Parts: sequence; C-alpha cells; structure tokens
Amino acid sequence: GFYTTLLLTQTPGHILTQTSNKTEILCDLKREHAGVYWYRWSQERQHFQFLLFSNAMGRATYGPNVRQDKFSVHEARSQSSYSLHISHLHPSDSGIYYCSVSQSSQLLLGTGTQLTVVDALPPKTTQTPVSKKPLPRTTKRKAASREGPCSPLVWIPLAAAVLLLLLSLVPTAYRLHREFPASILRVQAL
Repeated sequence: GFYTTLLLTQTPGHILTQTSNKTEILCDLKREHAGVYWYRWSQERQHFQFLLFSNAMGRATYGPNVRQDKFSVHEARSQSSYSLHISHLHPSDSGIYYCSVSQSSQLLLGTGTQLTVVDALPPKTTQTPVSKKPLPRTTKRKAASREGPCSPLVWIPLAAAVLLLLLSLVPTAYRLHREFPASILRVQAL
C-alpha cells in the first residue's frame, strides 16, 4: 500500500507550464535512504504509474514504457534531497507526481506536486488601477445606521408588540384546548 507522510516534502506544490518546456520537482527526505521512487497519479486513468527508481549512487531503473530521455533524477544537495527533471513536456504528462521511499515494506509517499501542461498559458490579467475619486462624506444619519439593522429604538417596541400578540392568543388557545377533547367524545359517541 501507499502511505502519505510529511517525511518527504516536495516543492513546488503546483506547476503550470507549456508544451515542450521542461520542469523540475524537488523532494526533501528527512533522513537518508537507499534511493527514491517516483510515481505519477493520472486523474484520467485513475492509477499510479511507476516512473523510475534512483539509488543513492545515481543509477536509475525505469518503469515500463517510460522514456529515459524524458525523466532523470539528480541528487540536489545531499543524499537526502533529490530532484526529478522532466523534459519535452506534453499535456499527457499532467498529473500529480510523488517521490517515495520504501520503509518497513511500505511505500511512503511525499506531499505531491500537481503538474499541469497546457498548449498555451492563459494571459496574465492586469489589475485596473484604483481610482483616486474623493470619498463621500459620512453624514450623521449614515453613522447611526452602522450600529446595525435594528437599533434599540426599533426592536424594543417591536418585541413588546410581539409579546402582546402572544399574550392575546393565550385565552383562544385555552378555549380550543378545552373544547377539543369534548368534540372528540361527541364523535366517538355517534
């Protein structure tokens, strides 16, 4: 089985790039291991694909149908940091890439890097400049409305009216309560 762990940290978390470019994903291991595995999760096909294993001496073992000129792993700073280089990018390379190590017969996965490859990057949106119009003056009436939708001058009489309405319904409810059982008895007697 696969288990995600914070022992393997990947950077960056997201990559958006264009077809034919190349990219790099860094994997930091909290301690040294014999090597690192790389997998890709394909949302389209709903499965993990084994890409390659790179041992501590830099020798790589590739998965089936994985092009060696497309993927390569380099030791970054030490034996606890590796980077996956992917070249000749194509939209079919999109997916979530995971570095992984084997520990106690389990594969521990890194935090994952979402790679999205598109034919054309979306244009950068420029923000419209904020206008320097003078702010309207706040009148006393507007300042008073900031207290909330209902000031005490509104809700106290409103609450009193609701209370009076409820109290006026008490005699009606009492009369209905007394008459209701009597009407049931009359229906049963028929």
